Amino acid sequence: MTATAQKITYTATGDQLEQMHQAFDAALDEVRRDLGKAYPMLIDGQERQAAASFEVRPPSDRDVLMGTFPSGTRADVDDAVSAARAAYPAWSAMPYAERVAIFRRAAALIRERKFRLSALLILEAGKNRVEAIGEVEEGADLIEEYIRQVEETGGFTKELASLDPAERNRSVLRPFGVWAVLAPFNFPHALSVGMASGALLAGNTVVYKPASATPFSGYEIARCLLDAGLPGGAFSFITGSGGEVGEALTHHPGVDGVVFTGSKEVGMDLYKGFSTVFPKPCITEMGGKNPAIVTRHADLAKAVEGVARSAFGFSGQKCSACSRVYVERPVYDDFITRLTTRAAELKVGDPTDRDTYLGPVIDERAIERYDEAVAGVGEGTIRTGGTRLTGTDYDIGTFLPPTVIDGLPVDHDLFRRELFLPLVVVAPVDSLDEALRLANDTEYGLTAGIFTEDEGEIERFFDTIEAGVVYANRKGGATTGAWPGCQSFCGWKGSGSSGKGGLGPYYVQQFLREQSRTVVVGPDEDLSIEEGAGE
Repeated sequence: MTATAQKITYTATGDQLEQMHQAFDAALDEVRRDLGKAYPMLIDGQERQAAASFEVRPPSDRDVLMGTFPSGTRADVDDAVSAARAAYPAWSAMPYAERVAIFRRAAALIRERKFRLSALLILEAGKNRVEAIGEVEEGADLIEEYIRQVEETGGFTKELASLDPAERNRSVLRPFGVWAVLAPFNFPHALSVGMASGALLAGNTVVYKPASATPFSGYEIARCLLDAGLPGGAFSFITGSGGEVGEALTHHPGVDGVVFTGSKEVGMDLYKGFSTVFPKPCITEMGGKNPAIVTRHADLAKAVEGVARSAFGFSGQKCSACSRVYVERPVYDDFITRLTTRAAELKVGDPTDRDTYLGPVIDERAIERYDEAVAGVGEGTIRTGGTRLTGTDYDIGTFLPPTVIDGLPVDHDLFRRELFLPLVVVAPVDSLDEALRLANDTEYGLTAGIFTEDEGEIERFFDTIEAGVVYANRKGGATTGAWPGCQSFCGWKGSGSSGKGGLGPYYVQQFLREQSRTVVVGPDEDLSIEEGAGE
């Protein structure tokens, strides 16, 4: 099997990694030769620039100019929405098998180009190699999972019962129209692909805006989709600020639905403000304050590795990152010592280096949040980390160390506020019941994990925890690492709006609305009022 054909996930090891590194190095050299160019928006299949533009610089080296992108305007949004509305009748009427064929080609193109895509992702977002390549693979797998959902339901049609032998009844899920897709910086490839493909496979058209920190991933996704045969009007790629482009898009009367991943604050504003004249679908995934529980019956080697991977992978900038841990007292001292040692071992540096585990955080605002958090520790103990990394290799970027803090009261702000940083707080508890109570004492409900070798404790955890994605004894990630078709990624409470998760079996149907169809195939018969009664 060739390096380009092998699937690389977030847990790749051994020979798989060596082949990955060789192929990646070649792609990175090619990408670096292209740095500094001006890139366009793609509206109605046409390239478009704007009067103003913004720069994209790697968070690992702010002296490097990756390229520039247009600062889109409300007029650009109007044109993109108009193109999407014009393309909608033909795209929605296309047999689902034809839409599926286009997306199979798109998934194949993503895999063919995965090392170029991952090299750009590493530069613009600061992910390490395994995280970036795994994310690109995830994007292709998301398409294939959503294709499966369309095919297994026959394009979301279902025959229904009938009270009249002359009637044939059917439930059909139909698209809404034009969807706005608003993507975050932290999974700019996988989440963009997942949200857009879910909407498009359902027969909707899409206007897509990436995060301004990570537009390269969005541009390359657009190229993959258009090269696969997606009509230009069915998918437009537009760049610019949230205040200009994002606001215009989500308040546009021609937009019928919106799907968003980002902060709870922005997501709630969007959810409350999107529907005005009548209810319209608004799918939001809004982050988490994800707990792990370590009981006295845990395998501490598993627990330490699982927490470290989830807390510090991609520098803690995952919605699913483990940011708080509750440990039963009999094993607390051993656990905190081991976790501190493991965190200090992790290499922080240039994410293009093959041995780097933590790259930079996304920007200076993240550094400011970190400084504020550390300043608020007070009587707590910073076991490792605590200051921004400086020196020749760090001054050109935004680098933070993996940070472990304990000794804080369990109602401290650091146990409650989502930070999106490589920082985890740990507290002792007297029982599993106390740990569960504290774990659920949050406005969020995205992911959670437990480490225990007691099967009864695992069942109590699953039955009691208030989170949509839960794991037990996961060394590869206490609260992170969901994969399409394997783990649905569903937020409860303040972590999501729909009760159905991305990656999972109910995702595509959220982009559809039900229509009940009745056809009378026999001769008409006179019906009494009673016989014709019904809703």
